[in-house]
Amino acid sequence: MKSLSSHPHLLPCLIRFITLFVVCCKTKALVKLPPNVSVPAVLVFGDSIVDTGNNNNNLLTTARCNFKPYGKDFKEGVPTGRFSNGKVPSDLIVEELGIKEFLPAYLDPNLHPSELATGVCFASGGAGYDPLTSQTSSAISLSGQLDLFKEYIGKLKGLVGENRANFILANGLFLVVLGSNDISNTYFLSRIRQVQYDFPAYADFMVSSASNFLKVC
Repeated sequence: MKSLSSHPHLLPCLIRFITLFVVCCKTKALVKLPPNVSVPAVLVFGDSIVDTGNNNNNLLTTARCNFKPYGKDFKEGVPTGRFSNGKVPSDLIVEELGIKEFLPAYLDPNLHPSELATGVCFASGGAGYDPLTSQTSSAISLSGQLDLFKEYIGKLKGLVGENRANFILANGLFLVVLGSNDISNTYFLSRIRQVQYDFPAYADFMVSSASNFLKVC
């Protein structure tokens, strides 16, 4: 079976297609991948849009939602730390790919090691491309999420072996969902960055941060 690395031009289109499909059609495992292409895992970085519970045990932040009415439409109506009444896009995407029903938070104390092979979420509600955004909300910064990812790689290799781990990392679907907190909170609401940047310059700053992250990820 060929991997995504054999079809590099397909990945951007695949991500856009999956995201659009999930938003428009709430179905289960109906995304059809190109022939001979496999996506073994989904790995997510970002903010509250995709956080599946990493902030639950972060006592420094107020950006937590492990209490009702959050999760009222989740199974058994249990609040899980997702900033939603039910599933978040991280869950919907991994479900549509037919990998598993929910994407667990990497910092979930009840995370089963077997979950690592099919993907986890490193996102933290309140985070942003701008380090100041994460700092002011006491969220896990983008660099902090990268540190968790590096730790994850070590655990993954210990679980499935280096060859399989390398295959998962080379062919897994990586999602980065950030930016709304930077624009709404750091730039317009608090106006902290307006002292240094006009908005086009701040947008360039965010793009640079995103680019640097993708280079080291």
